[in-house]
Amino acid sequence: QVQLVESGGGLVQAGGSLKLSCAASGRTFSLYTMGWFRQAPGKEREFVSAIAWNGGTTYYADSVKGRFTISRDNAEKNTAYLQMNSLKPEDTADYYCAAGGSNIAPKRPTEYAYWGQGTQVTVSS
Repeated sequence: QVQLVESGGGLVQAGGSLKLSCAASGRTFSLYTMGWFRQAPGKEREFVSAIAWNGGTTYYADSVKGRFTISRDNAEKNTAYLQMNSLKPEDTADYYCAAGGSNIAPKRPTEYAYWGQGTQVTVSS
């Protein structure tokens, strides 16, 4: 069992930055693929980014590539991060982190077994 708690959301102007954190409980954090998804009002949940269990491989949606960076700290903090730069109004959404097995298809939300409660990001124009 893994519990995930996101933080770091907020209101920011277009062009600004935010860094989301996803703190995980349990001693098996380092075994999980970690993903970030987002859901805007009236829209389906969409993939944003993911990182392999050892941090060796990262994945990004085309819409955030070059602006967002995913990372993780397996050694001390059991935390995954999403650094978001050059934010746009269309990035406004609730952001969720998720944990899944090491061999999942990382862009599919159904592959993830554990989810956080979400953190809201609002980008004003």
